[in-house]
Amino acid sequence: MKQLGSIFFLAFALAGTNGLAADFAPPDPRVKTIVEELDLQRADTPMRSNPAWKPRRVVVSMPAGVAQQMPELEALLRSAAGEIDLVIDTSTMVPSAETLADADGFIGLCSGAALENASPSLLWVHNYSAGMENCTGLPTQLTEGRVFTNSKRLAGPAIAEHAIAMLLSLSTGLPTYQRAQVENRWDRSRAAGPKFGELRGKSLLVVGLGGIGTEIAWRANSLGMEVLATRNSVREGPDFIEYVGLPEELPLLASKADVVVNALPLTDQTTGIFDKAFFESMKPGAIFISVGRGASTVTDALLAALESGKLYGAGLDVTDPEPLPSDSPLWQMSNVIITPHVSASSPGSRERTAVIAAENLRRYIDGGYLLNVVNMQAGY
Repeated sequence: MKQLGSIFFLAFALAGTNGLAADFAPPDPRVKTIVEELDLQRADTPMRSNPAWKPRRVVVSMPAGVAQQMPELEALLRSAAGEIDLVIDTSTMVPSAETLADADGFIGLCSGAALENASPSLLWVHNYSAGMENCTGLPTQLTEGRVFTNSKRLAGPAIAEHAIAMLLSLSTGLPTYQRAQVENRWDRSRAAGPKFGELRGKSLLVVGLGGIGTEIAWRANSLGMEVLATRNSVREGPDFIEYVGLPEELPLLASKADVVVNALPLTDQTTGIFDKAFFESMKPGAIFISVGRGASTVTDALLAALESGKLYGAGLDVTDPEPLPSDSPLWQMSNVIITPHVSASSPGSRERTAVIAAENLRRYIDGGYLLNVVNMQAGY
């Protein structure tokens, strides 16, 4: 069995290389676990098949905040870089044109400003974040012919746990008790009031069955909930999901769900999708959780649904705008939980982000199959 395991790992290691494994840094042992557990997808073709591929100089944005959050990132990247010119830019998340001159690779935050400073030689861009909204919809001369990868799925476990924590807190009335605790009040009146009830047997709709949505769905199913979902392309999903619908089925599915979770990326199609009509279609007394992108929700429509009593409560890790203005009525609602876009912030997320960034650098230099390639037309 040990021999078979060794053979399997060797095959996995070579999957991202041209077979000259001795000439390149071996993959971090954590890569195999991350790829398998989070179902990361590799590119259809290896980088070496790209006529423009000729790794020479890669620039990495690593200001103090990034270095602090991912302390092993620089060492991992240097180990993977081998003999190419690896430039660590500690000044900003938007390297200057001088810094990016002649760079064929860039690791940082993908943005129009960074791409405008890049030279024509830039072939590969790796985005620290999963969100690509700052890099899509740009003039074609900034994106065409370039390969983009990102950190999708890597924060899925952390975001899913955050979403479930919000749901459990709202369903048990913990926000009210927390407010009473801050005021040093022993107040049991909430226990006698209307309740959402136990989660077992209730239905949860995941809007956006990607990596994050799948992690949320799995956890909800483990709590005894019936899980529904929508996704953009196909009706297929894991066996713990009762039904997967297409986007046009969203209003019907929302009318059946006790809980709706927004796990969508931000695209032209998803901007403002949770509007007045959507909240009117929701089941009375439902909970709305948003861990996707703030601009997918029309804030005034959400506020109206909460004030009218149509919704039992809401958990918001993302808002529109961000930061949420201090005079927003949402802050003072006892049935609303607001966190400042931090659901992805966990040691595990940061570790996986660093490991996969370095692995993609290794594969890029080696001419292998990159992980998490982005479809720039779709935006994810």
